[in-house]
Amino acid sequence: MLEILADRTYRHLFAAQVTALIGTGLATIALGLLAYDIAGGEAGMVLGTVFTIKMVAYISVAPIASAFAHRIPRRALLVALDIVRAGIALALPFVTEVWQLYLLIFLLQSASAAFTPTFQAAIPDVLPDESRYTRALSLSRLAYDLENIVSPTLAALLLAVLSYDSLFLGTMAGFLASAALVISVLLPSPAVPAPRNIRDRTTRGIRIYLATPRLRGLLALNVTAAAVGAMVLVNTVVLVRGELGLGENAVAWTMSAFGAGSMLTALALPRLLEHVPERSVMLVGAALTIASLSVLAVLVSTVGLSWPLLLGAWFAAGIGYSSTLTPSGRLLRRSSHPEDRPALFAAQFTLSHACWLATYPLSGWLMTAFEPATAFSGLGAVAACGAVLAICLWPSADPVAVFHRHDDLPPDHPHLRGAGAHVHPYVIDDLHRRWPPTG
Repeated sequence: MLEILADRTYRHLFAAQVTALIGTGLATIALGLLAYDIAGGEAGMVLGTVFTIKMVAYISVAPIASAFAHRIPRRALLVALDIVRAGIALALPFVTEVWQLYLLIFLLQSASAAFTPTFQAAIPDVLPDESRYTRALSLSRLAYDLENIVSPTLAALLLAVLSYDSLFLGTMAGFLASAALVISVLLPSPAVPAPRNIRDRTTRGIRIYLATPRLRGLLALNVTAAAVGAMVLVNTVVLVRGELGLGENAVAWTMSAFGAGSMLTALALPRLLEHVPERSVMLVGAALTIASLSVLAVLVSTVGLSWPLLLGAWFAAGIGYSSTLTPSGRLLRRSSHPEDRPALFAAQFTLSHACWLATYPLSGWLMTAFEPATAFSGLGAVAACGAVLAICLWPSADPVAVFHRHDDLPPDHPHLRGAGAHVHPYVIDDLHRRWPPTG
């Protein structure tokens, strides 16, 4: 897996991702503690609102940003957005009111909504070979998982000698380091899309996404991942501090258990995906996330919540979460032409975070209004619905090349090459607006 780091451009981009994620992870811990200081027992609801604002920014900004991103050099755009995020992080330690927190989070996440899809869409252009790109996806997942381990561990060490406000300075440093690494390399220019009106540019990625069966299945699995992810991110601080009565360091170690399970899975996935289809891997991962929440609900309602039990459940959930999400980049790459790839990555960003928009407040509300067992059961049911939908929407037979007809084209159209029906790798585009019927 690590051999792709020999590519200087990707190595710098990966390092930029890692440094920015570590900074973001420190902010996640600090935000939870800040919310607990401001709202006490209502911290779950405040965090649920914070993450809801984050999702609103992602959903509203990402499609618009993707429609105009090709007009700005990639490197300049990414560096500018990193600097904006660093400036906002610097302001977070001075928050004293909930509304101030909400405003800064919206601005911060709006910048991230423009940054992340642009960054993700650049990686397939840097590593066009699918096997190398698969390893890059696993390294990317590993970076997220290391953030879930390194950031809480670093936070625990810093909290032993400093207040949690200092963690936001680490966030600022992470974004500035990311900007420095991005500016140190030349990024390939994206394929220039055909001229289109604003409405077509802003909706094209979502239209391609929803017209592709494997991506409709991916969207359903995003529901499953969002359900377990929302439970972990929103309610870990409430479970550890409120239910178990443990300290700040225990919050960090509990979050790291989730990251450890996800990291181990990311290390194993490149080799596994050489032999097992993405659909099977992702559905098994979804089943594991459902099982982790369901078993936890049963045990909490019968024997009560304990820290070892929560650590074990979060570790298993991390394995399932990584298995469900890591292969998604392969599906997006397979389902688009290079010129449509930024729009499709933005669509995945938008639609997946729409799932989080629903599960974040639901998670906070269930934990605030009911017992923990009810929250585990409710989010487990949501995760199960997503998995069932994925099975229905994503056919088990999912070939890349599809035999199809073009009754809508004249016989002498260049695409037909004299044949009314033919077979080739099938993606949704201007000539292929609907997926052909199975069989």
